[in-house]
Amino acid sequence: MDITIEQFQAYLADRYKEWGTTEGLFIKLIEEIGEVAEVINTQNGSKYAEGDESLEYELADALHYLLAIASINNIDLTRIILEKDKKASVKYGHDVNLEEFVKQTLVENILCRPVELKYNVLVIPKSL
Repeated sequence: MDITIEQFQAYLADRYKEWGTTEGLFIKLIEEIGEVAEVINTQNGSKYAEGDESLEYELADALHYLLAIASINNIDLTRIILEKDKKASVKYGHDVNLEEFVKQTLVENILCRPVELKYNVLVIPKSL
């Protein structure tokens, strides 16, 4: 199942609307970043593995709290990510920014998907 940043933020805003605070969620974020560091240190041999944490789960936890902080502060991360990436693309001389990449990928997906002709009319699947 695919989810968007907006959907995840709406879910987290609802989850934390009654009791979530920026400070409390930030402390949880730092805790999760520490757990990401532990997993990485374990993977590269710098630390003995004490548990069965995985990098993917720890990153998911960190992302959860990062998005939760944005959500309770009414920050539209999708908009901000696109804005920041445009500026960074110009600053660092990238040929394509994130918004252009997404649009290009969407067009490529539409053009490469199997389509069905009905009564000489092109029908594009609704899953787009």
